[in-house]
Amino acid sequence: VDPAVALVLCLSCLFLLSLWRQSSGRGRLLSGPTPLPIIGNILQLDVKDMSKSLSNFSKVYGPVFTVYFGLKPIVVLHGYEAVKEALIDHGEEFSGRGSFPLAEKVNKGLGILFSNGKRWKEIRHFSLMTLRNFGMGKRSIEDRVQEEALCLVEELRKTNEKHNQQSEFTVENLIATVTDMFGAGTETTSTTLRFGLLLLLKDPEVTAKVQEEIERVVGRNRSPCMQDRSHMPYTDAVVHEIQRYIDLIPTNLPHAVTCDVKFRNYLIPKGMTIITSLTSVLHNDKEFPNPEMFDPGHFLDKSGNFKKSDYFMPFSAGKWMCVGEGLARMELFLFLTTILQNFNLKSQVDPKDIDITPIANAFGRVPPLYQLCFIPV
Repeated sequence: VDPAVALVLCLSCLFLLSLWRQSSGRGRLLSGPTPLPIIGNILQLDVKDMSKSLSNFSKVYGPVFTVYFGLKPIVVLHGYEAVKEALIDHGEEFSGRGSFPLAEKVNKGLGILFSNGKRWKEIRHFSLMTLRNFGMGKRSIEDRVQEEALCLVEELRKTNEKHNQQSEFTVENLIATVTDMFGAGTETTSTTLRFGLLLLLKDPEVTAKVQEEIERVVGRNRSPCMQDRSHMPYTDAVVHEIQRYIDLIPTNLPHAVTCDVKFRNYLIPKGMTIITSLTSVLHNDKEFPNPEMFDPGHFLDKSGNFKKSDYFMPFSAGKWMCVGEGLARMELFLFLTTILQNFNLKSQVDPKDIDITPIANAFGRVPPLYQLCFIPV
């Protein structure tokens, strides 16, 4: 057989197989954009800003729809009601970790971020216990964070079951878990802090109000502590608004259903990958008027008191909520208040000309590069 003919026959078979699989799958799945053979909806998705593409799809297909990544169907949940219903009301059924091929190749399904089932439950429990033993939730960890914050200020001023393969606590798995915790814990907090300083640089009035509150509540003779937060509603609102506005992980990490589950009169088959759009929650225009604007008022009531919101989900929700949420919130509050207690922020350009548009990539959002001067108070 001529090689060219053989190639055409192979491609034709692949094309027909793709059509058959997608047509048979679409008969059972929710509505969504029509996929192309083999490549699915890839050409209709902006891989650098996935959340924007999913938001556009939701306007046509509603809060629950299907998209195809190649031949693989994925159910997308868009909007607070759908996300809450899945991650909280049906938390157990949606507690699986969705497929993440690149991470699986690197981590081999180990660690806390991309493991699943019994392994994930044991490693998550171990991680929480370890964080508690290190003092998370206690005064001791706060002292350590305060110490690190003061070190940063000073720098700115200067410029047993090794061989048991049945155990989940193998050296390889523990290394992957520590890597996950350091990566997820340091990089996300660092990015949020850098983005927060950029937003404060852009809005000197907000910065001045935070500094005034620090001066009034904390003074200059001691460092800020977590007990101060309840007396600093404006600062607390600013920290929450930074996390809401930057929308660090727009589409969350992928989930999967652990069993056949009836969701909104639709039967989602076991193992189906689920994407939950956190952007649709954090930037909901009914809960947060003008969501594309940085406004601490989103978390303040008419009397200036801090106002909680169920829509505040930067750490996800349900069983896959970030294990280091408490530590991350502590770090952000203590680092920002300690920096602003000791420094004024000065931009190299007019604040009006500062670009605060997030740079989106395949995994999250990061701030644009900027220059910042720390002027000692």
